[in-house]
Amino acid sequence: MTALPEMGTKVSCRAGWLFLPLGLAIVALSTRNVYTKMAVAVSCAIILAWTIGRGHTSRRGSWWVVVALCFSAAGDWFLFNKGRGEAYFLGGIASFFCAHLGYLVFASRQGRLDWRVLGILLGLYLLYYVFCLRPAIKSLELALAVLFYLLISCVAFSAAWDMRMRPLLKWPFIAGIGLIVFSDTLISFNEFLRWKQWNWLILPTYYLAQLCVSWTVLAQNPNDRANS
Repeated sequence: MTALPEMGTKVSCRAGWLFLPLGLAIVALSTRNVYTKMAVAVSCAIILAWTIGRGHTSRRGSWWVVVALCFSAAGDWFLFNKGRGEAYFLGGIASFFCAHLGYLVFASRQGRLDWRVLGILLGLYLLYYVFCLRPAIKSLELALAVLFYLLISCVAFSAAWDMRMRPLLKWPFIAGIGLIVFSDTLISFNEFLRWKQWNWLILPTYYLAQLCVSWTVLAQNPNDRANS
């Protein structure tokens, strides 16, 4: 009877480590320093890597979340420097594309793709791309990069939706991927459609997303080592 309270205490302790990236996120929201912004994803990645390596959480695809967070940090650097040229913007999109691949692999190890959710998302976002984004993007390379990123975002969210995990684990991860998609949509409003009224939400939702997906990894049962 003491196993469950003990497990809950351990999960609470591991979750407490997320106060570090939370604090960094608060600092990052008040500064324009790129390394402070990157530190949120990097700190989450370090915490997860240490936890996984020490065997305090499940290894079932969890390293892919660490990889995803590292690519997110790289994407932060590229997008911060996008004013130097289109190549930096493309580098940012490519980095976040790889981050979504990491999240997708993790979610796939926990379940399967929900085709109904994917169909709905693709229907909505392809319409948005065809009628709003594509006419506003002059560069063919950038237009293709945005299209492929849109597709991987929809696939990653659809895979997260049908994960076979306890609600305490599943829904924070779904919320995290959903917040990334939401934040990216707001970025597209700003970058391509010049709708700037929602810019204040971009970074808070992005940082919250990283905390959500990190929570899912930290709160897993360390005895679940299948397919690690």
